[in-house]
Amino acid sequence: MIITDTHTHLYSEAFDDDRNERIQSALNLGVSRFFIPAIDSTYTESMLQLEKDFPEHVFLMMGLHPTHVKENYEEELRHVEYMLGQRQFYAIGEIGIDLYWDKSTLEIQKKAFKHQIQLAKKYKLPIVIHCRESFDEIFEVLEGEKDDSLFGIFHCFTGTLEQAHRAISYNMKLGIGGVVTFKNGKIDQFINQIDLKHIVLETDAPYLAPVPYRGKRNESAYIVNVLDKLSLLYNRSAEEIAAITTQNSIDIFKV
Repeated sequence: MIITDTHTHLYSEAFDDDRNERIQSALNLGVSRFFIPAIDSTYTESMLQLEKDFPEHVFLMMGLHPTHVKENYEEELRHVEYMLGQRQFYAIGEIGIDLYWDKSTLEIQKKAFKHQIQLAKKYKLPIVIHCRESFDEIFEVLEGEKDDSLFGIFHCFTGTLEQAHRAISYNMKLGIGGVVTFKNGKIDQFINQIDLKHIVLETDAPYLAPVPYRGKRNESAYIVNVLDKLSLLYNRSAEEIAAITTQNSIDIFKV
């Protein structure tokens, strides 16, 4: 069984003491494909090192995370463009809008999001969207960019059934992680109404650990808890869901 974690920050400082062990733990469970989102330029070197250490399993994205869109965002976007010109990446991400931490940067977040969508189109890459308390704003930008070259993943999807269908209408898969196991996560109440062809699995490690690890550091091995929950909700075998969601990830990332 091959399981794909489409969103995991394995270069995070949270793993500095035991990174290799935690990756090996995931590999032992069949989690053998790790897609790594960018945050900002300060993490580029550690991402490249991670790929060097696990070349058969690690696939890098490039982008500027919305919570890191600050006064110097244009400089950061130049770094993104420079890196895209240097080597292969598998997505532009994670990008989007986050209004949980700072609403004052909304306008520059929108500019950075739009610019990076256009970069994705230029390089024929998927986008990986970070959306926190910003569905309306995200949809507004996507509506303006909607065409056949727009596709990707709505990372850590936490919206309603209606928002799920709207996200899918923009050629987005839904990234489903630990939230589906939460008692108050809500997406468990309707996710089985979404065809599995629209779903990919993720952890967002070290964040959003699934039950029974909620509140602790998340890791890619815990994706099996997400898989087990979806198996229950869809009444399909874990192996079948792993196969479908891995194929979906191949369709998106082209690897």
